[in-house]
Amino acid sequence: MTEPMTATPAGGHDLSGIVLANDVRGRAGVDLTAEVARAFGAAFADHLDAPALIVAHDMRLSSPELSRAVIEGAVRRGAIVADAGLSSTDQLYCASGLHHAAGVMITASHNPGEDNGLKLCLPGARPVGRDSGLEEIRRGAEAYLDAGEIPVHGEGRSEGLDTLEDYAATLHRLAPLPEGRTVRVVVDAGSGMAGHTAPAVLGALAQVELIPLHFTLDGSFPHHPADPLRPENLRDLQAAVVREGADLGLAFDGDADRCVVLDEHGVPVPPSAVTALIAQREIARARAAGEERPVAVVNLVSSRHVGEAIRAAGGEHVRTPVGHARIKALMAEHDAVVGGEHSAHYYFRDFHFADSGMLAALHVLAALLESDGAASALVAAHSPYAASGEINSRVADAAAARERVRAHVAALPGTRLDDLDGLTVEHWDEQLAPEDRWWFSLRSSHTEPLLRLNVEAERETTMHRVRDEILTLATGEPTAGDQRAEGPTGGDAPRADGPAEERDRRVERPTGRDLPDGASGADVPGWVREILRCPDCGGVLRDVAQAMQCTACGRVHPVEGGIPVLIAGRHEVPPAG
Repeated sequence: MTEPMTATPAGGHDLSGIVLANDVRGRAGVDLTAEVARAFGAAFADHLDAPALIVAHDMRLSSPELSRAVIEGAVRRGAIVADAGLSSTDQLYCASGLHHAAGVMITASHNPGEDNGLKLCLPGARPVGRDSGLEEIRRGAEAYLDAGEIPVHGEGRSEGLDTLEDYAATLHRLAPLPEGRTVRVVVDAGSGMAGHTAPAVLGALAQVELIPLHFTLDGSFPHHPADPLRPENLRDLQAAVVREGADLGLAFDGDADRCVVLDEHGVPVPPSAVTALIAQREIARARAAGEERPVAVVNLVSSRHVGEAIRAAGGEHVRTPVGHARIKALMAEHDAVVGGEHSAHYYFRDFHFADSGMLAALHVLAALLESDGAASALVAAHSPYAASGEINSRVADAAAARERVRAHVAALPGTRLDDLDGLTVEHWDEQLAPEDRWWFSLRSSHTEPLLRLNVEAERETTMHRVRDEILTLATGEPTAGDQRAEGPTGGDAPRADGPAEERDRRVERPTGRDLPDGASGADVPGWVREILRCPDCGGVLRDVAQAMQCTACGRVHPVEGGIPVLIAGRHEVPPAG
């Protein structure tokens, strides 16, 4: 018995356009049809050594149909499939680890609602990427599509599986919260899967007063896109944190495997700061259990401070290229206790080396409850440097542009270069003056003619100088004013996967009169001042009389009681004088 399919197009099917480095992703019903999903399910079942497979899906409108198709294809090839239904991606990883079964998650993460995709893992939540089996699976799916049928093999079947209770219990065990204090936490689920998991995980804790925001599952994303790394998608949460007098804000992406943290002022915390905080906690726990030098794996775009924090805690810092399949593989190779990426992905050895935004959130909550202060004070020590954020520049020849930069910096005394993932250049030594300490990473996009630049320095002025110099060399164009980075902090949070956007240059056009830092009356530490950004456009804020004004769009945000009130939509001009 075979499964009928549509006729093979001339030249055969080519699925390479939707197979990315770490997953499958494309336009639902166009690139990724039920027929294609069925072929992937069959090819993945063929790829497995054992027939056990768990399939789950997110809340996208196309996800139930694609999930059924994957299950049908896998069952036809003899797989014993557990249909886990609605799930976050880390919930699927947890089930894969607990049941030692392979997994398929139907999701397009933070992509627009019309997109969808497949994330695959082997038993134990081991990643499947282009370099670890995904290309072979693609060729198998293409063969089934070309043949126009999926022959029946073995005695496959499908049955239901509820994974939410085990998932919540696992997270509670891995990051227990101390007793004695309660914190108010606003969670913006963005209409995504955190609306499904947060009540089970955070809502069950006596120490957490959960304030839900956009918890209704809706794959059309009616409130804002499910990408918390974009500043404009944090506006609702920022306003809610201030309005509710919350201790913390948490924003999740569509499949809830990624988490962005906001402090009590609604200011986004750089993901590198969260990585450093979690790494120190996990290293301390491992050392208390007898490990001499626990390893933490961090991608090379993360802040320099992360490595410093790891070493200060008695751990070993291992750098990795960007990409979750690579970081998971390196974690397994080094038996690393924790991993982190600048894109707000956090990985845990005790969570099957997989990433979990909800587990990261619990670690931040535990650290906050263990402290006597506010969230802003907790993370202050983990953001000591000035960072540009990821700046994406469209160039005709990315490789040639990178080589122009290489030739220039190689001639500078005291620079160290490496090619782990693009070009990384370091000019940072304790013997150097603080204004001479800087480093940058310049990487090419895998899918577009883009260069991705991240610059960090000990001084803000140094970061601006190095950033503009490298951008001019790379693009052949002079820079003007401030560059708006992609990310909630203007710091170190680029989009994690999928196409990046062209760099958006914004020339300063101030209104009112320039005043020195502090003239606004904002009573915030210097590191917070450096990362404050306009909630309307993400631009840099400067002091004006009794307010802070965006240097990009000109909007003015008042300062009340020493706290900048960063609420989208304010546009009144401050009084002159």
